[in-house]
Amino acid sequence: MDKDNRMPTRASTHEVEAFLRQVALSPRAAPAADGRGRLVFAMDATASRRATWDEAQRIQAEMFRTTAALGGLDIQLVFFRGLGECKASAWVSEANAMLRLMRQVECVGGHTQVERVLKHTLAEGRERRINALVYVGDCLEESPDDVAMRAGELGLLGVPIFAFQEGAEPRARACFQDMARLTRGAYCSFDASSAATLRELLSAVAVYAAGGYRALENFAAGSGREVRALIGQMR
Repeated sequence: MDKDNRMPTRASTHEVEAFLRQVALSPRAAPAADGRGRLVFAMDATASRRATWDEAQRIQAEMFRTTAALGGLDIQLVFFRGLGECKASAWVSEANAMLRLMRQVECVGGHTQVERVLKHTLAEGRERRINALVYVGDCLEESPDDVAMRAGELGLLGVPIFAFQEGAEPRARACFQDMARLTRGAYCSFDASSAATLRELLSAVAVYAAGGYRALENFAAGSGREVRALIGQMR
């Protein structure tokens, strides 16, 4: 994990607009040369998510089981919590291996480290193509401008961010929406009553990472309107 804690200068509106123009010209993510997709799955494991952590893990476990049936997808788990703790697993292709890793993660009080997650994904993506980044969190305690700059770099690399927000904290919502917009990904909020929707959306992202945009369109044909709305955001 990148341990460089230096922050870039704040992004101006013109800089963000320039990023958007460049991202619009960037190539779309596609399966790697070896035919396998790669998905980074990042989680906020700070104390604010403790109350719903068990349910979130159950939903995410359903996604991994769906993913296992797809084949051709490698997943890396990234999480942050506590006093600057931010860890990444090895890449795994077997659902049970990912579930074992997730069960070892417990929520610990601390500040968010979204920018650090994006920096890590950038480093991984520069070594070998990453097809998508899924981020699940609820709040933001960092500079939205700094996070947006990193998201823009991922957009230039062709890595869409699918940001799923638990709840509707407005500062985080605006930043997570920017992360998705800058990378031609998608944003969605969820709560305890939308577990089935979140499970379907996460599965859709896994389909995209494993098979590309056409596979996602095929998946959406038999899915609910939320998945079709997700595709609409990507367009």
